[in-house]
Amino acid sequence: MDRAAALATDLRRRGITDVLDDSTSRALHSSDASLYRVPPLLVARPRSAEEVATAVELCARHEIPLTARGGGTSVAGNAVGPGLVLDFSRHLNQVLRVDPEARTAVVQPGVVQAALQRAAAPYGLRFGPDPSTHTRCTIGGMIGNNACGSRTLGYGRTSDNVAGLKAVAGDGTALDLPAQAAPTALGLPGQGAPAAMSLGTSAAPGLPAQGITVALRDLVMADLATIRTEFGRFGRQMSGYALEHLLPERGFDVARLLVGSEGTLAVLTEATVRLVTDPAHRALVVLGYSDIAAAGDAAPAVLEHRPTACEGIDARIVDVVRLRRGPGAVPPLPRGAAWLFVEVAGDDRAEVLERATRVAAGGEDALIVTDPAEAAALWRIREDGAGLSGRSPAGRPAHAGWEDAAVPPEMLGRYLRDFEALLAGHGLTGLPYGHFGDGCLHIRLDVPLDRPGGRARFRDFLVAAATLVAGYGGSLSGEHGDGRARSELLPLMYSPAAIDLFAGVKAIFDPGDVLNPGVLVRPRPLDADLRVPAARPVRAGLALAYRHDGGDFGQAVHRCTGVGKCRADNTAAGGVMCPSYLATREEKDSTRGRARVLQEMINGSDVTGGWRSPEVHEALDLCLSCKGCASDCPTGIDMAAYKSEVLHQTYKGRVRPLTHYSLGRLPRWARLASRMPRAANALMRVPGLPALAGVDRRRGLPEFAPETFRAWFERRRTADGGRGEEDRPVMLFVDTFTDHFAPEIGRATVKVLEAAGYRPRISERRQCCALTWISTGQLDAARAILGRTVAELAEAAGQGVPIVGMEPSCTAVLRSDALELLDEAVAGPVARMTRTLAELLTGTPGWRPPSLDGVTVVAQPHCHHHAVMGWEQDLRLLREAGAQVSRLGGCCGLAGNFGVEKGHYDVSVAVAEHQLLPAIREAAPGTAVLADGFSCRTQIADLSARRGTHLAQLLADRLP
Repeated sequence: MDRAAALATDLRRRGITDVLDDSTSRALHSSDASLYRVPPLLVARPRSAEEVATAVELCARHEIPLTARGGGTSVAGNAVGPGLVLDFSRHLNQVLRVDPEARTAVVQPGVVQAALQRAAAPYGLRFGPDPSTHTRCTIGGMIGNNACGSRTLGYGRTSDNVAGLKAVAGDGTALDLPAQAAPTALGLPGQGAPAAMSLGTSAAPGLPAQGITVALRDLVMADLATIRTEFGRFGRQMSGYALEHLLPERGFDVARLLVGSEGTLAVLTEATVRLVTDPAHRALVVLGYSDIAAAGDAAPAVLEHRPTACEGIDARIVDVVRLRRGPGAVPPLPRGAAWLFVEVAGDDRAEVLERATRVAAGGEDALIVTDPAEAAALWRIREDGAGLSGRSPAGRPAHAGWEDAAVPPEMLGRYLRDFEALLAGHGLTGLPYGHFGDGCLHIRLDVPLDRPGGRARFRDFLVAAATLVAGYGGSLSGEHGDGRARSELLPLMYSPAAIDLFAGVKAIFDPGDVLNPGVLVRPRPLDADLRVPAARPVRAGLALAYRHDGGDFGQAVHRCTGVGKCRADNTAAGGVMCPSYLATREEKDSTRGRARVLQEMINGSDVTGGWRSPEVHEALDLCLSCKGCASDCPTGIDMAAYKSEVLHQTYKGRVRPLTHYSLGRLPRWARLASRMPRAANALMRVPGLPALAGVDRRRGLPEFAPETFRAWFERRRTADGGRGEEDRPVMLFVDTFTDHFAPEIGRATVKVLEAAGYRPRISERRQCCALTWISTGQLDAARAILGRTVAELAEAAGQGVPIVGMEPSCTAVLRSDALELLDEAVAGPVARMTRTLAELLTGTPGWRPPSLDGVTVVAQPHCHHHAVMGWEQDLRLLREAGAQVSRLGGCCGLAGNFGVEKGHYDVSVAVAEHQLLPAIREAAPGTAVLADGFSCRTQIADLSARRGTHLAQLLADRLP
């Protein structure tokens, strides 16, 4: 029996039942949000503190490393390890209690920060630290890294907001540690008298219960000078262990020592955290400067006005937001090429405005914003830009590794000038931004790790950057921890005596070096275990072009940096990604999880079956091909395209699953059925027959229309003689779903367009976008079908005639997928002339929508509409017409053939239950349920008593 099997057996024998030793789970946990790839031996998901203690004990006995993991959002490589990975996010994820009187909450390590905020909000409280990953990072991870966020100036670091910790040391000792309070700008309780530390009994051989206390005191007292002179020098000094908390004058605070120890000393089982109240009033001041260094120079003066936040960005990050999100994503900014976003807050509105005015006087140009919606739009520039920084200004993949260094704030401007010169000297670019009031700079760099010599360039730059920041008295890490990326560099920042102190602390808590080895003490080389250099290029024989990734499928799937936004619930803000994860809460069903398995497939060491690997197909099985990730993922992952490629490569020249023939070739069967629609409908009602085609027995099927839209259009054109067709022409793209199942939508579209002064026409021959072939990976056939369609539409596009799609998924194919399957010179003109109905109408000079005053709309945008075209013009049209619109996020759950297939029904319904079905049930009678997508309308009809309506129908019904 090998080591992994022996440990798995012992874990299960001792009552830990959720142990994952399969290759898929190892692939899922082989990376976090960092550059590093370290496949574990196995993964366990504990359900209790007792199971955590057992895991620590058994790992020590088997001499197998243990790494704690929360949301897997570590960018420094703190949450990957070669032994047992303990994933706390699955079970130990609860807020146990909130005490509004004491202003504290007791939480398990795997609780997501946003979930804690929701639990505290009814009491008017919140947890102060707010990292950008707050929608998916866990409190345990925040404690491990001493996370901060944008408002550290107001709320402090995580270490300032911890009231007590329960943990298991590496030697098995159970720890119950109170922490002292730390003062912050918004008035957290001040530091009190030293609190006693409670140590439980030792659960494994090691020091006696009080031995940790005695040994730590002895270690500290033997070298007070080093600790007093090298530690706690400024707020963002996060590198190494925070030994300043062990000084006698600081009350010997062991709990705050553990915060930021990156899981190398103890494994957290429970935390008591402090909560704060939000101030009643906020004002945002945006200050413009000539360049980012000038903004850095100005930051220290801003601190005199007691801001809650002082963030810096420059034109590079603003430009990428405009490029990726559109010009409307960037509200007007003060003059300049760099900006400080300064937030002041308090309970006295007049006092807040007075401070804001004083802050504004310090900029070259300034803007004061008090409206929360306007402020949120401005803050979104910073948030979106940070997410989009995975691509450098040069268009290359940009990597973590040197992404959060900090210097004392008064040094920031000078440091920024030297850092820019260092980048230029190494031929690197990135998008700088950061917490300028704290002296912390974020940046991802386009180090060419995928090219020969890339690894050496990475090392050379990190050593030079560490030397630079140390020369400014700064910290290698300002909030993310050192991890595998920077631990090797600690001797450039600290003296040999300080490095010896780190080793001494590690030996006291974890003498067997069980917990997260290779981090902080006895570090792994910073260029070992890098994920990207281990990936081979995949260019030969691909069906899709991967235009933005140099034709390399490997580079495409390595777009995923692991930030984990796909594990967050983004639906309240209209997001779609990732519906399958929200339904199952399993990592393998997230966009990140699937990307990790595909990366391991390319690597070929653990996932060895190539395109046909069972691990790959298991991970992709519940992908709805919704394309939500294509727009919602900051790195631009398109998992729907990758799934199509995998299915294409897997079944090319082979017998396919039954649904690929039945549902994947639906347009062909629909064309046959149109000859005898009544007979076809009767045949589909024969018990058991749909199941033979791979359709779930619980799924209702839509009926074929008695007359197709094309037949109606031709009959109508013949009746009016085709008069006026060349007056303001528009080409209707007649998709299969509108033509054969919902011709009433086509008729309504014609009515609306004619009322707007257009003359619709259709192609002479039937056309198809090949969507069903694409989604089932029949890409050779899809290319041929789509090629004919684009050729048919090319004449209209060349004449400048708009092409209007009625079915969003088919419209999206012409706008996006066609460019991947066909030559861009051929597909590009058609893509550029293709419009949604709302895009055409809102861009028509003088057009005004019919009144929708008094109409309440619950809108379910189709996922592909959201991801490819965007739904903003639809929303604008509806609001200008006077409708009250409630826009839903997420996917309907049907997603083409997905929800119809056997094995997917339960997940399909669970996805619909996330937002769509509850919204329909809560909607008042008479509410219009807007759903342009055929799949969405089918799901609504199948799972509720309501019926969805298309935008064209909503408008046509209100025309004179």
